[in-house]
Amino acid sequence: MNSSKEILIEKIISYLPGGDCGGHGGCGKKTCRECAESVIEGKEVNLCPACSREQVDSIAEALGRETVKVIKKVAFVACSGKPFTENRISGAASCIEAKERRQKPGGCKNGCIGLGSCIEVCRFGAMSLKEQKIIIDRDKCNGCGACADEDVCIQKIIRIIPAEATNFIPCSSAEEDEDIVRDNCGFGCIACGECERACPTGSISIINNHAVIDYSKCSGCNACVTKCKKKIIVDLIHDVTKLKEKVAFVACRGGYKSGELMKKAGFESCKEAMLYSNPGDNSLCTTGCIGLGDCTKVCRYDAVSMVNGTAKVDTDKCVGCKDCVYTCSRKLIKIVPYKGARMIPCSSVADYKEKAEICAVGCAGCGDCEENCPNDAIYMEGRHCVVDPDTCENCHACEYICSRGVIEDRTVPEYNYLQRAVLKLSEGD
Repeated sequence: MNSSKEILIEKIISYLPGGDCGGHGGCGKKTCRECAESVIEGKEVNLCPACSREQVDSIAEALGRETVKVIKKVAFVACSGKPFTENRISGAASCIEAKERRQKPGGCKNGCIGLGSCIEVCRFGAMSLKEQKIIIDRDKCNGCGACADEDVCIQKIIRIIPAEATNFIPCSSAEEDEDIVRDNCGFGCIACGECERACPTGSISIINNHAVIDYSKCSGCNACVTKCKKKIIVDLIHDVTKLKEKVAFVACRGGYKSGELMKKAGFESCKEAMLYSNPGDNSLCTTGCIGLGDCTKVCRYDAVSMVNGTAKVDTDKCVGCKDCVYTCSRKLIKIVPYKGARMIPCSSVADYKEKAEICAVGCAGCGDCEENCPNDAIYMEGRHCVVDPDTCENCHACEYICSRGVIEDRTVPEYNYLQRAVLKLSEGD
């Protein structure tokens, strides 16, 4: 017959989620039995971090103790970029083995390795591997912490966070050079500190060259999502594509001819075409869109597309992350205010006669719009006109006066309430 202690142990075990995390779980014990024994001997009734509030209440009642507050938690992988192993390490049986092997140069050294060692220790079926990326099922995850153990995740990038958290920063990069971060991964934090400065509760800090959220302080206000330059902060509640101050704009709309010729010449990217071609030899604009779509390949929001051979930005989808800006070989893509202002999609520095021969939709550089702007918001730059969006009051005078119909009227959706609150906009802005 079982002793009273044995009966109590079995009772406590029955209240635990089960699974035996093999010593990797947050309780620090190898088995659920050891965890139950420790609780009976005086450890906290919520020693098992995977227990729900009801389970902790039942354990406390069985032991005649006061119950404690339970905060439901889940695992979060602080990485959303290319797997560590991609094109660099092959044949390794585990993440630890892959880490220990000699790596090929390039790529983020702090991100997910992508071999799924964490999946093997998850006893609740909450983790899966898709395209070498770890996917966590929040409905199945109970925050036991086994996957986050340093002996499992050698990169130390799995965090156990409150289940009610709504904002996440999926990056653990320790790289100091912003250009390298951008080249390595479109989701990488560049440690600009904008989110840290914008946070009203002081819950964000730059630690080891990437932003980290202290969830004990985070109120989920969304200011960090709005201010993030790279727009990598994940928000489970709000639509990040509608929470922005600025969007990208392509200062060209006549690249169709260039793109076709570059493809026939065998070039596959704008960068390659820039290095090995001479647009002038083909009567092409030497400052316009090359038309091979490097910018479309780096956009994570499907906001940049090729329209008639020229890059075009969908302002509804664009979040102003600047990935396309850094990728454009001609530096044609600018970041402009989301709320509007006329824009002139041309960067040509050619004289009028040459422009007329090469492009029918470029700025002629006549200066009529500059002379007739009542707010002095337009100026000449390299034989084409430029609108200063901070000065422009959208009066439409330049559109009426432009003989070539080049000036673009950018229609932007109305700001919603949340945008006004986060961006501190008043009615009418």
